[in-house]
Amino acid sequence: MDKKYMKAALKLAQKAADEGEVPVGAVVVCDGKIVGRGRNRRETKKNAIHHAEIEAIEKACKKLGGWRLHKCDLYVTLEPCPMCTGAIINARIKTLYYGAKDEKAGSCGTLVNLFELPYNHKPEVISGVMEEECADILKKFFKDLRERKKIERKKRRAEQ
Repeated sequence: MDKKYMKAALKLAQKAADEGEVPVGAVVVCDGKIVGRGRNRRETKKNAIHHAEIEAIEKACKKLGGWRLHKCDLYVTLEPCPMCTGAIINARIKTLYYGAKDEKAGSCGTLVNLFELPYNHKPEVISGVMEEECADILKKFFKDLRERKKIERKKRRAEQ
């Protein structure tokens, strides 16, 4: 089952990449059904809080009619940042499944583990779900981005 939902999150990550966003996708699952979907939209929405997890949690809350998601699991392609880790705690997510580690902002065990602090809720954490696939989509995105920027720099130099 873990792979089924992570594949759904990966599809959302690819959609984000296709839109020029950092490819992160997330789904909230309750009783075997996806009740919230989200993808990174910070560039599109011009807003720092439009992370995949926040969007998925918000949609799940609307669909389920409440903010307590204690019967829900969250699948996300990249280890959550501090903001999203806080949202997971506050939403009372039962289990967090994530794919790739985030060496720069991962707040569920890589850079720091906010779940170890004495908050009133501690979700179970399953890391490394389809880790290679989740990491690969990010690596490809940033490789392509660097290549595009390199081409743009060459083009600007040629025009001068």
